[in-house]
Amino acid sequence: QVQLVESGGGLVQPGGSLRLSCAASGRTFSSYVMGWFRQAPGKEREFVATISRSGGTTNYVGAVKGRFTISRDNAKNTAYLQMNSLKPEDTAVYYCAVGDAPGVLVRTSSYPYWGQGTQVTVSS
Repeated sequence: QVQLVESGGGLVQPGGSLRLSCAASGRTFSSYVMGWFRQAPGKEREFVATISRSGGTTNYVGAVKGRFTISRDNAKNTAYLQMNSLKPEDTAVYYCAVGDAPGVLVRTSSYPYWGQGTQVTVSS
């Protein structure tokens, strides 16, 4: 069992930056693959980025490549999503999640544990 708490969301102008954090407690954080997802109003929850247990492998959805960076600090039981050059279409509730299946996890069904979400709004 693991508990996740996101923070760092807020209102930012287009072109601005935010850094989201995901703090984990419970079972050893380093034993999990970690992912970020987002859900905009009226839309399904979608994959944003994932990072391997060691942090050595990352994957991103095409819409955020080159703008977002996922990272983790296993000593602090925390993962991050650095978001730069934000666009209005990035507006959504952002969720962190962890899973222990093998491979690159991009499906919501691969993640049994989720945080409560943090709102990111990109608007002028």
